[in-house]
Amino acid sequence: MKKAERHQIILQEVHLHNRVLLSDLAHILNVSMDTVRRDLIELDKEKLLKKVHGGAVSNGFNIESDHTREIYEYENKFIIAKKGISLLEHGDVILISGGSTNLELAKLLPKKMELTFFTPSLPMAVELLNHSSKYIDVHLIGGKLSSGSQLATGGSSINSLSEITADICFLGTGYVDIEKGITEIDWEIAQMKKAMVKASKKLVSLTISQKLNTSNRFKICEINAVDTLVTELKPVDPFLEKYSESGIKIL
Repeated sequence: MKKAERHQIILQEVHLHNRVLLSDLAHILNVSMDTVRRDLIELDKEKLLKKVHGGAVSNGFNIESDHTREIYEYENKFIIAKKGISLLEHGDVILISGGSTNLELAKLLPKKMELTFFTPSLPMAVELLNHSSKYIDVHLIGGKLSSGSQLATGGSSINSLSEITADICFLGTGYVDIEKGITEIDWEIAQMKKAMVKASKKLVSLTISQKLNTSNRFKICEINAVDTLVTELKPVDPFLEKYSESGIKIL
C-alpha cells in the first residue's frame, strides 16, 4: 500500500472516531507500528491531525485546535445536533461528554431555556461557556485528564457522578454496534462513560451513521441501554431497522 493511500485511510479513521490507536491502525493497514508512527508524525507536521501517545486524535477534538478548520461531516453533524436540541426540556439537568457532534449541539443551545450541564470534558466545558446564557449553568467534573480526549477520568470524577441524577445524558460515542453495544478504545474513559450512563435517567447517542456497526475493546453499555439514537438519517431508513427493532427510539 502506497503512503498516500495509508494517509487517506488514517485520516478517515481519525475523522470518524476522533481518536485512534497505533495498534488499530497497524492492523487496519497491515503494516508495522513503526510505519504507522512515521505516518502520524508526517500528518501531524502537516497539521492534519494531532499525534498523541499511542495514537492520534482529530484536530477538532482538542481545546487548542483551530475551530475554523473544516469539521468532518459537518452538515450531518449539524443535522444531528439540531435533532438533539429537540430532546431538551426546560429545567433539565444534563450530562454531556465531548466529541465533535456534541460540541455542535452546545453551539445550538436555546438562549432562554434554563438548563444545568455537568461535563467531564474540558473542550465541552469551554464550548458550553462560549455559547451559554444567564439561564444555563455549567459544572466541570474534575479528575485526571486524559491527554488524548481531554476528558476527566479516575476515581474522583466517577465519585462525583455518583452524587448526580441527570435527566438526560448525551454520550459521545465512537463505536456503536447492535451486538457489542457502545464501546471505547480506552479503559479509563470507558469507566467514566459507564458512570455517566449510570447517573442518567435517559441515554442519548448522537452519532453519524458511519459509526454504526463498529466496535472496539472496552464496553460501556449494551445497545438496549440507549433510549434514543440520533443520526443524520431519517428514522425509517432501512440502515437503522435493526436498531429500531431492538427497542431504541430513532430520531
